[in-house]
Amino acid sequence: MGRKRYTAEQIIGILREAEVLQSQGVTIGDASRKLGITEQTYYRWRKEYGGMRVDQAKRLKELEKENVRLKKLVADLSLDKDILKEALRGNF
Repeated sequence: MGRKRYTAEQIIGILREAEVLQSQGVTIGDASRKLGITEQTYYRWRKEYGGMRVDQAKRLKELEKENVRLKKLVADLSLDKDILKEALRGNF
């Protein structure tokens, strides 16, 4: 069975639905089954997206992408710097 990918908007919607079901007295296990997710997934999503609005979740994902890009850039520049230092010392 393949994995289904959810967008941040869908995750926040599912978390809100789970909150509504919980307020009606449904347990977390039953609520997650009704929503088609595992209890572990619910807790993981709540940890990451709990209390967020959709625009905040979108911004978080954008910042995570930018962070990955910047980390790669720093790694490349550090490698270039090390190569140049070694070449200046004449140890090649």
